[in-house]
Amino acid sequence: MQTDRIILGIDPGTNIMGFGLISVQGSQVKLLEMGVLRMEKIDDHSVKLLMIFRFTDELITKWKPDEVAAEAPFFGKNVQSMLKLGRAQGVALAAALNRNLSVSEYSPRKIKQSITGKGAASKEQVALMLQRILKIPDDEMPAKMDATDGLAAALCHYFQKNNGDKPSMPVKSTKKVSGWGAFVAQHPDRIKG
Repeated sequence: MQTDRIILGIDPGTNIMGFGLISVQGSQVKLLEMGVLRMEKIDDHSVKLLMIFRFTDELITKWKPDEVAAEAPFFGKNVQSMLKLGRAQGVALAAALNRNLSVSEYSPRKIKQSITGKGAASKEQVALMLQRILKIPDDEMPAKMDATDGLAAALCHYFQKNNGDKPSMPVKSTKKVSGWGAFVAQHPDRIKG
């Protein structure tokens, strides 16, 4: 198991693609960058796919990640949306494969479980746990949760490679907590840093 590496996480989308990069040095994990590629104003789907490919390639050129993790498209009722989302993910992963990078895919439920210990966690709960785990200041948290979703994919990949299938933050407690902030305050030993 390689311990010093960079992981790029991607939350694919055809209007907004989220991404996050983490650096792993030994058992220390730190945030390098997170953000979004916005494409809402572009009507041509093929242009969006080209933008996703080029943007992913630019991230790879800039950060030289060792591995790429992506959130898998979830099953939805709108088949056309699913097809577009699958293409967006495929193009992002093709950019990574074009650079001979290892790619992994995780379901949204797996990512949420890995970050929070709960597969049905909300995007807000995932973002809060990422902030706590990676010690991200409030003023550096993004406005769009697509960015934290991309970051969550990267951190999920790290946890899966280092902990197997066990959630990184198991939620087993006899104490009642009123929210994630209270949980973190009561269980500082469960925060990996």
